[in-house]
Amino acid sequence: MGLDKAKSLLKVKGDDTFLDLTAKQIMKMREDYGFNVKFMLMNSFSTSEDTLAFFEEKYPSLRAEEGLEMIQNKVPKLDASTLEPATCESDPTNEWCPPGHGDLYAALVGSGRLDALLKDGYKYMFVSNSDNLGATLDLKILTHFATTDAPFMMECCERTENDKKGGHLAVRNSDKQLILRESAMCADEDEPAFQDITKHRFFNTNNLWIRLDKLKEIIDKFGGFIPLPMIKNNKTVDPKDDSSTKVVQLETAMGAAIECFSGASAIVVPRNRFAPVKKCNDLLLLRSDAYMINSDFIPMLNPACGGKAPVISLDSKKYKLWKARRSSC
Repeated sequence: MGLDKAKSLLKVKGDDTFLDLTAKQIMKMREDYGFNVKFMLMNSFSTSEDTLAFFEEKYPSLRAEEGLEMIQNKVPKLDASTLEPATCESDPTNEWCPPGHGDLYAALVGSGRLDALLKDGYKYMFVSNSDNLGATLDLKILTHFATTDAPFMMECCERTENDKKGGHLAVRNSDKQLILRESAMCADEDEPAFQDITKHRFFNTNNLWIRLDKLKEIIDKFGGFIPLPMIKNNKTVDPKDDSSTKVVQLETAMGAAIECFSGASAIVVPRNRFAPVKKCNDLLLLRSDAYMINSDFIPMLNPACGGKAPVISLDSKKYKLWKARRSSC
């Protein structure tokens, strides 16, 4: 979307941002259930300052809690033609990128937060993307996860034609292990099979439930890291300029860790637990009266919609970038 600050600081409803709603959900759960639900963020080098300033101003009690933030690592973008580190004379900060949300595990280890959580007695971790306000700490799902004694559980939704290009869950034939396949990992000749929603019926919502003690065991087993498959993403060095140098960004996906956990499971959840904001279309829909905020600060589809959200489709050539959209209106 071409943003110059954290997406989670965009206003969603009234004056509430993504982080407002998430912070209010956490505080409401602490009040309702009497548990010290731990709240943590993984920021990148480009979102940390704005995010911490936001908490300092609006939620100082959360800001003061130990371990609120982990910092994602950063890696150089690679020139697509030479595979050497790319350069960007107009803005050298564009030469670096975070290595995908799969860096969650390295950040947990490198920051010391994994050991600290285990020492403090925490056993279960729920992870989601900050732009997915459908992802909430649901105690029914947590209870299911705990009673099954699985080390890792992925929330999935049934794929539709609109989801056929996204990553999906699959079973590896050799050992029947659950794995995550992303489109960037798929060979061109396998594309039709990859997009076959009757063959691969479920996609990853990036809502993950993880046993921290089992995560520690796997990290120790592999010498301090989790061996995740690498994803090669094709971008431009300046994300706001499609004519700038073509680059390759090497990333990993946090959901791909499912293949490292023997006994990992998946659960099919309703579509309302997957409502990410990836484009201006999504943000405008969430801001509209098609969505309401309930007493637990969770966005819910307006009953007047009859269970189906309206579709907003903007011309990506004119409205891809949020700033461009605002200046064009």
